[in-house]
Amino acid sequence: MNPPSPLQQAIAQRIATSPQARITFAEYMDMVLYHPEHGYYSSNAVKIGFKGGDFFTSVNLGADFGDLLAEQFLQMWEILGQPVPFYLVEMGAGQGLLALHILKYIQAQYPKLFAALQYLIVEKSPGLKQEQQHRLQEFPVQWCNLEDIASNSIIGCFFSNELVDALPVHQFTLEAGELQEIYVTLRGVGSGEWGVGEDRGDTNLILSPNYELTEITASPSTPKLAEYFELVGINLTQGGYEDGYRSEINLAALDWLSIVADRLQRGYVITIDYGYPASRYYNPRRSQGTLQCYYQHRHHDNPYINIGQQDITAHVDFTALEKWGDRCGLAKLGFTQQALFLMALGLGNRIAALSHQQISVSELLNRRQALHQLIDPTGLGGFGVLIQAKGLTKQETSQPLKGLTIPELAR
Repeated sequence: MNPPSPLQQAIAQRIATSPQARITFAEYMDMVLYHPEHGYYSSNAVKIGFKGGDFFTSVNLGADFGDLLAEQFLQMWEILGQPVPFYLVEMGAGQGLLALHILKYIQAQYPKLFAALQYLIVEKSPGLKQEQQHRLQEFPVQWCNLEDIASNSIIGCFFSNELVDALPVHQFTLEAGELQEIYVTLRGVGSGEWGVGEDRGDTNLILSPNYELTEITASPSTPKLAEYFELVGINLTQGGYEDGYRSEINLAALDWLSIVADRLQRGYVITIDYGYPASRYYNPRRSQGTLQCYYQHRHHDNPYINIGQQDITAHVDFTALEKWGDRCGLAKLGFTQQALFLMALGLGNRIAALSHQQISVSELLNRRQALHQLIDPTGLGGFGVLIQAKGLTKQETSQPLKGLTIPELAR
């Protein structure tokens, strides 16, 4: 058996020194993904893209996704009265490709907007931040923590693409009709004993290689888990939920949205991700939740292997973002699918124009495939796009956003 990695040692020590020698799954997921030194997103383990990556996003298919988002940003700027500065705050910027595409397009097509633009990136991963800074060195981009942005200071748009799905989630199950939380603990392999030192106060605990991470269930760690279902209008005691039903609750998403709403003075929030409304998310037939792990373009549902080397995600409950946003002063302007959003912003015209371009057949086929992947309803095209707003006048709110209109090809 291989000796435990530094991240596994850190997780074991956290468990051993925690009350009742257990941590919530949310704590475990946070350590696996965001441990300052050894987490998936904090180290150089994260790989995005087609070659050797764990997953790819809309951004890896070319500049079109960023170009069309830029068209939406232009309209938002105009609706707000062309403020200077106009902030774009990208949260979780990956390799910096989306920022590059947006900035290049605005610089070339809309120089007046480019002159007014202040582009901020919020990024927790040191490795990705370094890559972003290298890629965007020709543009006036600033990096910051979300918490460092002053309250009520941003006029513009906060936006994210596949961010919320990677926030740590609590896991729960139903036992005898009662809500129980799933915790992570340690068990010695074959001995039934802890694989750590007996002195729980020891700050230098040595983890035995003869151990395994295991799950236990107990009462919820916080009343917020039950309150969450009140927020989204789901009653787990009715509607056919059976014992053993298991799923996730993303309290971190609500905390994140609270901060975003506090920092936004006037403008918009765009959240693009894969997910469902609560009625679909917590459908009794989806009895094992949505948690998925991604490792070298393969996905599975075991978060206790490849620790620190794989991505762990859960689908987004868009109802929770809508309802919580409303409490925080964010009004829902619309919710649509990525395919319809991009088509309304002009993707259909780009597809139609391909046949008139002087490019090789292979390039034509590659471009067409990439554009169609962006709107594939079984893949990226099925992602949700939620747009919320704060501080808009009635006149500004009455102006429909282009991305939320029904594209002509869908009528």
